[in-house]
Formats: sequence, structure tokens, C-alpha cells
Amino acid sequence: MTFEQLELIAPIQQALKDENYVAPTPIQVQAIPYLLKGRDILASAQTGTGKTAAFAIPILQHLVSGPPPPRGLRPIRALILTPTRELAIQIGESLNAYGRHTKIRNTVIFGGVNQNKQTQALRRGVDILVATPGRLLDLMNQGYIHLDTIEYFVLDEADRMLDMGFIHDIRKVLAELPRQRQSLFFSATMPDTIVSLSRKILTDPVKIAVSPVSSTAETIQQYLYLTNKSSKPELLFHILKDPEMDQVLLFSRTKHGADRICKNLGKKHIGAAAIHGNKSQNQRQKALKDFKEGRVRVLVATDIASRGIDIDQLRYVVNYDIPNEPETYVHRIGRSGRAGEEGISISLCEPEENEYIRSIEKLIDQRIERVEDHPFPQTDSPMTAEEKRAFEKEKARKRQEYFESRRKNKGNRDTGRGYKRNKR
Repeated sequence: MTFEQLELIAPIQQALKDENYVAPTPIQVQAIPYLLKGRDILASAQTGTGKTAAFAIPILQHLVSGPPPPRGLRPIRALILTPTRELAIQIGESLNAYGRHTKIRNTVIFGGVNQNKQTQALRRGVDILVATPGRLLDLMNQGYIHLDTIEYFVLDEADRMLDMGFIHDIRKVLAELPRQRQSLFFSATMPDTIVSLSRKILTDPVKIAVSPVSSTAETIQQYLYLTNKSSKPELLFHILKDPEMDQVLLFSRTKHGADRICKNLGKKHIGAAAIHGNKSQNQRQKALKDFKEGRVRVLVATDIASRGIDIDQLRYVVNYDIPNEPETYVHRIGRSGRAGEEGISISLCEPEENEYIRSIEKLIDQRIERVEDHPFPQTDSPMTAEEKRAFEKEKARKRQEYFESRRKNKGNRDTGRGYKRNKR
């Protein structure tokens, strides 16, 4: 099946072509037709299966094709609730990509940063809000967000939400949503607590189950370098001294990280280009063309921007940052070793990422070969003194923010003013 067969509107079709998407994933094939018909969805699916596009595309199409809001108003019409800042940012980038030829606005809110930019975006008006529970409730308490206009609600990674202790926050959010809405519920596992929660959210849902990608190609050799965060740039230069590595696809966790890696490589006279959400489509296409034609040796990509990239006979993939989702690792290294060709994946792992490696090895059911003989081994001290000071400062700030939030909420309860009253 192709995306053309899913009856998507022209602006979204064009955006998918821009992203080099050709064939929908199994969850997209199963979910999109039902969502376009307005059905609720209960899906068992993990990150790496294509679920973000499965819910983002129908929401965008509904908002573009449906009746517009009253003139002069731009209420929040879709809410996507997700457990972590990283996932929220990724979803926001996906919405920007799929909706680039529409006039639909989205914004992402999460804790741990100053709220001013987020509240300014909310004042200007947004159609789709992507949020983590804590910051969402905080801005609801302050009167910046009202959920009575929500038409589409997505609860993403529900089991992870519960593991992180967000169940009470989720219930508070649910209490503010209109009864008439379309709801989408995604969870990697379906224990009784998740099933019970889904019954409170969904109405006559369509049930979809998609197995995660767990196997890596037999033609891919996998190597792991254990190092420290501060040593990663020099270790990368050391690895790239190998002249055989003439074409390398390198993955960075963030857009800023990708730009920084390119800058560092340029200082060493190593040709590099970055593709990520802050690059225009023309810039991304030029970078990919230069890479394929050998004018650039290293293509640095974030996971979102790299989707749809298909490079014939690509041999080397480097994970500069280890992904926190093991399925993402499988997708990354699967860019090499295609059509029976041999591929090589190299991962640079700092101490804070050791746990991610354990999750990856559990998923793929094999141990990644460690490269012991290199000049930048991992030490017992995972952070430099400067990194440790910054970490402790951020930890103290978050702790202060937490207690201030609790004190504010207690004051509201003591005076009988909850966030429902604050809406006025």
C-alpha cells in the first residue's frame, strides 16, 4: 500500500513526498483509515513503529478539512499528552513536517525550562498542543490553558506514564476534557491498570496491535566504544581516521548537537552536513545529494529528519548519541547492510547511556561487541567537574520548582480555588 491509497489531502501528500515517505508502516495502514472516520483507537505499539505519523496525519487532516473555529479565535482543538520532554519535542517536529503545507499551528510545552516562550505561543493561538503532564497542569492552574475546546485527544506511551507516576495528573486532565471528542490511546504493554484507564478514555475503540522491530540484519557488524561525554568528539575523530570510512551516516539526539558535531568535524577538515528540523527542505535535499555524490563524507542527522533516507550501499552508521528507545537503534543501524551488502554500526556510549545499551541488547537478544583498545576509555567519573556543577544546579532548580508548585497547589486547595476557578 502507498500513502496515496489512504485518501489523504493534497497538502499532507506533498509533505510526505518532501520527507521521502513512500509506503506507510503497518500501524499507519491499520490506524489512519479508522481515525479519518472518527473512530477511537486502542493501540499496542512502541516507539519505532511509526505511531506518531499514524495519529498526527489524521489529526492534521481533520483540522484542515473540518469547519474552522469562529473568526478571530484560535482555541486548542487537539491535545497530545506524552511522558517526556524528548518525545514531546519529536512529536512537535513531526507535526511541523507533516503540516508544513497547511496553516495548522502547534506548540510544545514541557517543564524544566522558563515558561515565557511557551505562554507567548499559547497567547498567539495554537491548534495542536503537545504537552507533558506537569507543565500542562501548571499552565492550566495559571489560566493559560483551557481544555473545553478539545476535539482530539492522544495519550501516548500510557504504560510509561503510569511507571513515571503520572496517573493522578492524567485523571485531572481527563476531568477537564469535553465528553464529545475523538480519543487515541497508545501503550507498549497492556496490563490491567492500562486497560482500566483506556476504558475511561475511549468509546467503542478499534483495537490495533503492532509488534516492535526487534531483529537486526545479519549482515551488520555492531561495535560499541565505551567512553565519556567529554571524550566523544576526540573519539569520533580517532575513528574517522580510517580511510575506509568514506561515507558515514551519523546520528545525533538533538538538532543543536548535530550542528555542533558538524562544526567540530569542519575544524578537522572533515566534510560534514546536517539534516534536522531547523533546516529547510532545500537545505536537507542539498545535504543528502552532496552526501550521496561524495562531496560530503559525514551526514549528521536527527532521527526525525532521517526518516525516509535511503542510501544505496551505505556501509557505516555511527550512533554518536545512544537512543533511549531500543527500537530506534534497530531502525538506525538498518540504514546500512541493505540488499545483502555488509554494514557496520559504531556506537559511542557515555556512562549515562549504559542503561540504554542494556535495553538494546535485551531487545536484539545479542551482546554488542566492545572495542576495548582505544585511547578514550570510559572512566569511573562519568562527568567533569563543570558538568557535575551544572547537573547539581539543574537538580536544585527542579527541586525548588517542584516544592513551589506543591505550595501553590496547597494554597489553592486551602482557599477553595482550584484550576477550574482560575479559568474565570
